[in-house]
Amino acid sequence: MVTIVKCPTCGAPVEWTVESRYRPFCSQRCKVVDLGAWASEEYVMPSEEEEPLSEDVQRI
Repeated sequence: MVTIVKCPTCGAPVEWTVESRYRPFCSQRCKVVDLGAWASEEYVMPSEEEEPLSEDVQRI
């Protein structure tokens, strides 16, 4: 049984197999569109804000 996933860019069905060259994307175009979105900071990873260093901690 072959697993089918949705292309993260366009939503097209993609077979999750070795032959699916661009998985999880359906094509090179969708892969490049996604890369461009990351490069232009359209996507961001959530993070916790860092607490400022206390005066007792010396910076190296």
